[in-house]
Amino acid sequence: MRRPTLLIVGCGDVGLRVLRLLRGRVRVIALTSSAARVDALRAAGALPLVGNLDDTASLGRLAALADWVLHLAPPAQQGATDPRTAALLRALARSTRARRIVYASTSGVYGDAGGARFDETRAPRPATARAQRRVDAEAQVRHHGRAFGVNASVLRIPGIYALDRDGGDPRERVQRGAPLLDGADDVYTNHIHADDLARACVAALFRAAPQRIYHASDDSALKMGEHFDAVADAFGLPRAPRLSREALRAAVSEVQWSFMSESRRLDNTRLKHELRLRLRFPTPSAAFAHACAMGSNA
Repeated sequence: MRRPTLLIVGCGDVGLRVLRLLRGRVRVIALTSSAARVDALRAAGALPLVGNLDDTASLGRLAALADWVLHLAPPAQQGATDPRTAALLRALARSTRARRIVYASTSGVYGDAGGARFDETRAPRPATARAQRRVDAEAQVRHHGRAFGVNASVLRIPGIYALDRDGGDPRERVQRGAPLLDGADDVYTNHIHADDLARACVAALFRAAPQRIYHASDDSALKMGEHFDAVADAFGLPRAPRLSREALRAAVSEVQWSFMSESRRLDNTRLKHELRLRLRFPTPSAAFAHACAMGSNA
């Protein structure tokens, strides 16, 4: 049988992990806006394609290239809508080849849930323009699925971490002593190891139901301070200082505060039962213990 062709849009760290999982099983095309990344993508096993979601004229070749699409590219930094996703979907609509789309969204679409635990039936309540852009992108992808008979699904993703991930190593925050909320004001956060997220993307490509939303989250239910205390304890680092809600808000940026003022716990039953994903790292502590045992940046 002919191997399916997958188009990865936004092939950064997670996309490269997906590439490693699918190498030899699926033909992969990676869209990149940077010609400097062409050699690295080719070495990873992808066929690089230079194009930019902010330049619709550069997307003309996308339409008939792939059977599946994994959309990992973030929205632009401004506005309440996502013109990048709109440009991608317009390009794909020129052909009927792409029959499956998986969009990587964020759990930030829910806003603050007051620490409640919930599944994917909860309605989004975005509290920031950043989250609103994600809600718009989700709606566009799902509308495209209905309009063109495409299997379109969404992964809502919380904080991604891995010790070998640029910008995702939780030790970095602890090492610089960045403050956290004290126990009375602390918020629940959700996490997923980058390797498990890549595996969730692959599972969705093969098994996601049309129009279905999945929480791509691990099994942990930790408050933010508990999470970073576990990081400090696992790697022999000093625990971060704790501040009151008022003091911390004055000490961090608005973007940082938006992350630290929302509390929720994601139910990942669909991920494990419908996508049949068995998490390699069901909790961050399991990942940290594995890294320490292996003496590596796992």
